[in-house]
Amino acid sequence: MIGTRAGRGQMVVYFLQGLLVIAAVILLAAWFAKFTKIKEPWLPAPVAIVLGAVTNFFDTLGIGSFAPTTAAIKGFRLTADENIPGTLNVGHALPTIAQALIFIAIVKVDVALLVALILAAMGGALIGSRIVTGLPRRTIQAGMGVALLVAAALYSARNLGMMPGGGTATTLDAPMFAAAAALFFLYGALMTLGIGLYAPALITVSLFGMDPRLAFPIMMGACAFLMPAASLRFIRSGRIAPKIVSGLALGGVPAVLVAAFIVKEMPLDTLRWVVAGVVAIVGVMMLASAARNEDAPAKGAQR
Repeated sequence: MIGTRAGRGQMVVYFLQGLLVIAAVILLAAWFAKFTKIKEPWLPAPVAIVLGAVTNFFDTLGIGSFAPTTAAIKGFRLTADENIPGTLNVGHALPTIAQALIFIAIVKVDVALLVALILAAMGGALIGSRIVTGLPRRTIQAGMGVALLVAAALYSARNLGMMPGGGTATTLDAPMFAAAAALFFLYGALMTLGIGLYAPALITVSLFGMDPRLAFPIMMGACAFLMPAASLRFIRSGRIAPKIVSGLALGGVPAVLVAAFIVKEMPLDTLRWVVAGVVAIVGVMMLASAARNEDAPAKGAQR
């Protein structure tokens, strides 16, 4: 009986991995259909390749890629602020799919919980992307400013040992199961505004008494499915920076493989402090931009 249940669980894992491969193909097809037929440059910018490699390397080790990428894009004025949420979701989608393919296979988690949280996050992302693609620049700036300050606080809390330690559970009872699904629906919606899912997912899993290591396949799987779903709407809207998107993907996928199979783990406390400081500064800059109601894109920004 146990063997049969384990076999069914493994089949679900294979099914999820197959769906991820299909999602990657659909995303690439949508990407090329959109940007090979227009005159706008889309071949990767060198700075974006480096940015994709660095952020996705540390993303695979649990740092998260959205906040540091936003900080770099804002700090170096690589694109207009309203393009940042779409650029993050589309550009980091393929590296995140690579992460999910790896971690879903090597970290064992209750399959029913994994599928439920993935579906909840996807539902939130589909609704969130519909809203975000129509938001004015000032609203996006304000939302991302708040998100970056929250991210900085989470990085600091983790370094100070204020994050929940977690437990040993591998699944949840019915009430907690439903609560986790509701939270992941919210996290999926916020992802489309550029608010990374990794930190809140890790906190949720730990607070609910689960082994924190189980957060990796859950959060990576949720992001890997919701990001392509949201990305299709962002691609259609055109509110992304094509050269940055292609660079993040090109630099990100190899970096994920290096982090997952070669480095595996490393001390990250100092890096978190650096990221927290930079992200906090950029969060304040984003809120200041919203307060000034800056409507013109940065000079030389890549749209």
